[in-house]
Amino acid sequence: MSASLADPSITDSSALALRLARNIKGEVLFDRASRGRYATDASIYQVEPVGVIVPETIDDVRAALAIAREEGVPVLPRGGGTSQCGQTVNRALVMDCSKHLRRILHIDPDARTATVEPGLVLGHLNAALRKHKLFFPVDPSTHARCTIGGMAGNNSCGSKSIRYGLMADNVRAIDAILADGSRHVFGAMPDNFSDDTPPAVADLIQRLRALGAAEAEEIAARFPKQLRRVGGYNIDALTPAARATGRDNLARLLVGSEGTLAFSAALELALHPIKPRKVLGICQFGDFRSAMAAAQHIVTLDPEAVELVDRTMIDLGRSIPIYRATIDRMLIGEPDSLLIVEFHGHEDAPLMAKLRDLETLMRDLGHPEVVHAIDPTFQNDIAAVREAGLNIMMSMKGDGKPVSFIEDCAVDLADLADYTERLNNVFEKHGTKGTWYAHASVGCLHVRPVLNMKDPSDVAKMRTVAEECFALVREYKGSHSGEHGDGLVRSEFHEPMFGSRIVRAFETVKDAFDPHGLLNPHRVVRPPKMDDRTLFRYGPGYAAAAEFTPKLDWSDHPGPLGGMLGAVEMCNNNGTCRGFDAGVMCPSYRVTRDEIHLTRGRANTLRLALTGQLGADAMSSDALQEALALCVSCKACKRECPTGVDMAKMKIEVAAARADRYGTSWKETLIAELPRIAPIVSRMAGAANLRNRIKPLRWLGQRWFGLAASRPLPEWSRNRFRDEEAAAAAPANPKGSVYLLADTFNRYFEPENLRAALKVLAAAGYRAIIPPTKGRPLCCGRTWLAAGLVDRARAEAMRTMRRMPEDIPVVGLEPSCLMTMRDEFRSLVPGAETDKFAGRAMMISEFLAKAKPELALQPLPSGAKVHGHCHQKAFGVFGDVLSMLKQIPGMKAEPIQSSCCGMAGMFGYQAETQAVSRDMAEAALLPAVRAAGPDEVIVADGTSCRHQIRDLAGREAIHSIRLMERALDQMGSTGRP
Repeated sequence: MSASLADPSITDSSALALRLARNIKGEVLFDRASRGRYATDASIYQVEPVGVIVPETIDDVRAALAIAREEGVPVLPRGGGTSQCGQTVNRALVMDCSKHLRRILHIDPDARTATVEPGLVLGHLNAALRKHKLFFPVDPSTHARCTIGGMAGNNSCGSKSIRYGLMADNVRAIDAILADGSRHVFGAMPDNFSDDTPPAVADLIQRLRALGAAEAEEIAARFPKQLRRVGGYNIDALTPAARATGRDNLARLLVGSEGTLAFSAALELALHPIKPRKVLGICQFGDFRSAMAAAQHIVTLDPEAVELVDRTMIDLGRSIPIYRATIDRMLIGEPDSLLIVEFHGHEDAPLMAKLRDLETLMRDLGHPEVVHAIDPTFQNDIAAVREAGLNIMMSMKGDGKPVSFIEDCAVDLADLADYTERLNNVFEKHGTKGTWYAHASVGCLHVRPVLNMKDPSDVAKMRTVAEECFALVREYKGSHSGEHGDGLVRSEFHEPMFGSRIVRAFETVKDAFDPHGLLNPHRVVRPPKMDDRTLFRYGPGYAAAAEFTPKLDWSDHPGPLGGMLGAVEMCNNNGTCRGFDAGVMCPSYRVTRDEIHLTRGRANTLRLALTGQLGADAMSSDALQEALALCVSCKACKRECPTGVDMAKMKIEVAAARADRYGTSWKETLIAELPRIAPIVSRMAGAANLRNRIKPLRWLGQRWFGLAASRPLPEWSRNRFRDEEAAAAAPANPKGSVYLLADTFNRYFEPENLRAALKVLAAAGYRAIIPPTKGRPLCCGRTWLAAGLVDRARAEAMRTMRRMPEDIPVVGLEPSCLMTMRDEFRSLVPGAETDKFAGRAMMISEFLAKAKPELALQPLPSGAKVHGHCHQKAFGVFGDVLSMLKQIPGMKAEPIQSSCCGMAGMFGYQAETQAVSRDMAEAALLPAVRAAGPDEVIVADGTSCRHQIRDLAGREAIHSIRLMERALDQMGSTGRP
């Protein structure tokens, strides 16, 4: 067990927690699981906080600071928690600013400034600025989730720093709360002295100025002359030379201080005009050194950015389905390395001239192959690959991972080829290798040697590699910390890099601001050793809990518990799941903004449970149940998380553990056994539907089964589907056959969809086979999986596969059922036969889009707005729905850009989750449906999606196969559904 999570002195009822709860409006989280979720960031470290608060207002922050000061408890402000170096973990009271402190306080388009709270996400700020044709130019790859306060704490940079500089160059002022509770706006030096300046603050500023004057020569001698220097404190802003050049803004000193000097209550930012046009040239290199040598020449063309992608990144990215097609399009042949060169501007002609200049330069350098990226969609896809660089690297399976500790050193471009070659030699000498990517334009390349942080010998190797790397950096007069800050991993190296005198000056600054060490202590100054394993996520004694045995197959991952622990450990905490900008992941977090309801938060809770850090039998605990309560099993993380964390599958294991320990409730049993009871209930559909019509029955349903009285349940059809209908609909001379999965939902609730499928398949020349069974029809077993009844689901999977033995496609209508065959069957019954069966399973739209039958379709009078089911998106088959519909002449089928509909089986019907379900739907789907024209057809292939749209938006949605049925010549259908 990790020592940091074993301290028995911290309890839920601690005096500190009670005092905080009485004095602030925000949440106070002192339970063991919450502390564990905030014990890690995207670094190798794990340090349990004293507790966590989620302040609602800046007044909450001030109150908590006062209480912490009186109690002698350190404080750590935190944004997205994506830091690479351990600066957002500490034995302190964590203040999560990302949920509530995210307002834009003021935008001045004329002055080109914005004032914001620290928890505002960069991407959300730039979205708000777009209407003013302005943007904030510091652009880390985490822009969709990183907060402005966190960026200031790290002195973030991004790909365009060659053009716009660092965070320190773009923060005009910081409204700061100091450790003693006083508040002051730190900005341009003359503005910091007035009649209103508190005496203590005035004294602080005078002492800082005196320090800058005294150490000016040492600072000039020891600070690297690199744009990318973010190590230590920016005390160069205190020198007379800074005053002479206008770089004496005291906000510069706070930027990069990692929460150790003050709390940033508000930040005034410098904005820049948007350049609306851009072109990209992707330069191909046969070897890595040539790419490094070319960077110094490419920057003479005045690009906006020059980004590296090395061979390892290419190969890893190709292995991730969501990026494969984009990377293939970026390549000519099989290059070793790529440099992605961006030119931005206002007119197309000058940009195309820049691209031609790049081609000329590359020909002169002997590397003539350049891929053009002019189409905005292609450019956005390339950006997605580049921004996922870290996570793509971390997608390696197994205990050996690319480790962040030397990853953002910066050297002059003239030295870049030699430096990288020598560092690769260091890796080779120590039996490892590094993956390289990122900012070739400024000589700051992210490199992570592959090491196993569970292995003490690799931990020792990490220190050796770090020392040899930093020696090279000193030799080239470079910067050892060029973007991601200091934290735990680099702070101890300030002394060899800057010298003792500068480090003592850093300590003087810290003591002047924070004499009692209240604010994020032992970061930047007086740090612990970077290889102290008691501070590691995988510390001494880290091991899988012996009492748990997984029910599913996890052999795709190496490691304990049949590979399940390795699968959980794939979460590297980088927080892609916190994004709001695209895709589906993570719908519950988008509604609640709570760490507990985030893929990362759930993965951390699972990891702690699986390794005994949450106590015995933690896999069946209430703490884990709470973490997964709002997970809708959308599977978005399986596809959109670059490391492939499959939370839906992990949730099944938790449900199974709880079912084994506690059994299943009436409600869980009722839902799980739906495939068994549906044939019986469907015979009395009229009586079963009375629940929706008689109010007392609704309330009894809520009381007995927890089904929300305010939500109508799906109506049982009085004309259920019968297997013999398939034979009757078959074409006289079929050109092929398919198995048709007549799932429970379409069979008993919406049989018109199955009948439409039979008509379309027959028109396409295919005979649909519904295998005969003794007793009830075949099923995918998903309802049993949801209840944790894995053995029953396994038996059903085996039964279904036995009944569909022929090597022909297995076609389905309901995405969640069909994708269970493609996915969960492999985990229930692993082996070659199941893999072969899963490969035959496909959505009917997927089948028709690929088969491309000659259907006699006629135009329809209206277009369609199409909502993709989460599982269609997760398995990359939503595009087939659009392709199928576009076979209809003149059909304009437009996808609705949305996350999960929020229904998710019974999730939207449950009294305790219906409000969250509605919020998920209102995030994007329902506004888009309401905005659709009255003649536009709403299409949704998921039965849950259709019911959510009908119940909450008042629009009927139909399955895509019914739209195809309407377009068949013989139907002669017109009008709306």
